[in-house]
Amino acid sequence: QVQLVESGGGLVQAGGSLRLSCAASGRIFSINAMGWYRQAPGNQRELVATITHGGSITNLASVKGRFTISRDNAENTVYLQMNSLKPEDTAVYYCNTVPSLMSWGQGTQVTVSS
Repeated sequence: QVQLVESGGGLVQAGGSLRLSCAASGRIFSINAMGWYRQAPGNQRELVATITHGGSITNLASVKGRFTISRDNAENTVYLQMNSLKPEDTAVYYCNTVPSLMSWGQGTQVTVSS
């Protein structure tokens, strides 16, 4: 059973930075692109950033230039560096394959105060 464990969230002021990590058990990294998703209260879950096994990246328009996704295939870990955070980035952040094929983890809460 593949498990996804997200960490690194927290409370920051607008303009601050956070780095999220996602550790995956199993060998999912050799299969699919990986992505970071987020879900704010009352909203649907949305895909924020995607990185293929070869390193190609796509981002949600609202985070371009602020968020950077990366992966360490040897360590089965995906990262999301988030800079210039805005209150509208407040959400629970999750990682999963793209498309999402695995069971969702607990996520990590990111709260940005104004």
